[in-house]
Amino acid sequence: MNSKISKFAAVLVLLLSLICSSATATAKSKSSGGKAQKLKVGYYAQTCPYAEIIVRQAVEKAVSKNPGIAAGLIRMHFHDCFVRGCDASVLLDGPNTEKQSIPNQGSLRGFEVIDAAKAELELQCPGIVSCADIIAFAARDSSCKLGNINYDVPSGRRDGNVSLINEPLLNLPAPFFNATTLRDNFARKGLSLDEMVTLSGAHSIGISHCSSFASRLYPTQDPTLDPNYAAFLKTICPPPVANATAAPTVNPTVNLDSITPTRLDNKYYVGLKVNRGLLTSDQVLLSSPLTAKTVVYNARYGRVWAKKFAAAMVRMGNIEVLTGNQGQIRKNCRVVN
Repeated sequence: MNSKISKFAAVLVLLLSLICSSATATAKSKSSGGKAQKLKVGYYAQTCPYAEIIVRQAVEKAVSKNPGIAAGLIRMHFHDCFVRGCDASVLLDGPNTEKQSIPNQGSLRGFEVIDAAKAELELQCPGIVSCADIIAFAARDSSCKLGNINYDVPSGRRDGNVSLINEPLLNLPAPFFNATTLRDNFARKGLSLDEMVTLSGAHSIGISHCSSFASRLYPTQDPTLDPNYAAFLKTICPPPVANATAAPTVNPTVNLDSITPTRLDNKYYVGLKVNRGLLTSDQVLLSSPLTAKTVVYNARYGRVWAKKFAAAMVRMGNIEVLTGNQGQIRKNCRVVN
């Protein structure tokens, strides 16, 4: 480790301890889906002691310029873990990979941040830190940057060798899911109903394309949508063209949270209480008896939600991980070695 990195690391550790200390939640590794896990906090302490700081530096630099990158990195972690487990399969390039799947096209951001972190790590600790762990660290650092939510990330994941275009559609929850299908989708990944509602709070930041919620506006307006909010959305999202057979050439974006769109906080749930959930899968959390009480609780107790969010992120990061001799440590996150 050169002196420049060493000096930067010392300063950054001090600054970040001050920034995130009030919301730090130490979450322990816990098995998900019944598989024995071998992840642990401080996995790289001996082999690459500055690994997490290098990743955080890349995230800080990118998110300071564009806060939307943080939302993209958190979503990337989610989209990675729900498809083949947390194995960085979402990063692989190619015509028939997860990147090319409909749920991932245009919705994932921050690949260049992962690339930058990986490049520096390969200079400092070649062949040591997995791309899957970089994603997990970057999601945590994004949560800290925009929400003051910090937590320990158990690491030791290894990278997968397979990425298939059809699998995101088969595994990721759709924006039109109801509470029951959302519950079942998360349960298949070993996550509870409360964790599902808690992780949905990530929609406190980020954007969505009009195509993901246009059915709530046209041809008839969803009665569970606040009329004033619907009127605002219609100024951004044009009605679909009659008899259109192709995807819309113009597909604007809207903030997922209309209250604090650049802060990862519990205002997402406050928005649901006034019928300002953007996606069907957002608003049903309030309208369904399965989840309504949790929404009200999370809206009322922001600090408790933040701690639950940290713990749920750790749980999600344990889904079907590769460890030991499984998979590989990619030299370049976009291609298999």
